[in-house]
Amino acid sequence: MSFKDKLSDPTKRLTAHVCTIPSATVTQAMAAAGSDAVIIDLEHGAIDYASAHAMIAATAGTSCAPLVRVTENDAAQVKRVLDLGAEGIVFPLIRSAEDAVRAVASLRYPPNGTRGFGPFLAHSRWGTSLMDYRETVDGSLVCCLLVETRDAIENIEAICAVPGIDAIIPAQFDLSTDLGISGQFDHPDFLAAIAKVEEAANAAGIPLGNVGLAKPQADALFAKGYRIIAGFDILWLKAMATETQSWTQ
Repeated sequence: MSFKDKLSDPTKRLTAHVCTIPSATVTQAMAAAGSDAVIIDLEHGAIDYASAHAMIAATAGTSCAPLVRVTENDAAQVKRVLDLGAEGIVFPLIRSAEDAVRAVASLRYPPNGTRGFGPFLAHSRWGTSLMDYRETVDGSLVCCLLVETRDAIENIEAICAVPGIDAIIPAQFDLSTDLGISGQFDHPDFLAAIAKVEEAANAAGIPLGNVGLAKPQADALFAKGYRIIAGFDILWLKAMATETQSWTQ
């Protein structure tokens, strides 16, 4: 079952963990652990295109979908990572419905979109021939939008009305920073912004995701109707190393 199919089932709770470490080994371990998706982070991670290709390939033989967070809503960049075999794109800094339309279009071939054809690497990852790739992936690629600015909050209803959006993640670190209350996740302005995103996404039937670094946090998100939880490889590694240091005291 593809990640897009999983998203279409409202009963499924899913994971989509962020990989910032440029390592096929780390990605393979996360995929083998049963992650529904990994988000290979080109925006904030230490990952180049060669590493991204290896990390996408490392999900082979598992049910884990390799998604890529690009650095910007740019069709040329989207085309390149899809041609590495990515199963979907996580778009940062979506500010308007026009941004969302452009994001959706970059995932699709003409006449329904703007993607150029050249999946010379991607067709092998998808287990198909070069010329059958288009038909194979049609309707299977995931479009996930990050809501992380004041502009996005103001335009959230229009953004959610754009056809072709598979998931929305309110990015709490960037959003709180753009609101001028960086890291203050209990601030009334931040809570009001999140509530507005939740209301708009739920009304449009778009699955929501958020960061859940511990089970109580994940349980609270699921109880609010969130469908996807995400963690960060580097934060888990550092947290475990820190805990281990406490064992020596």
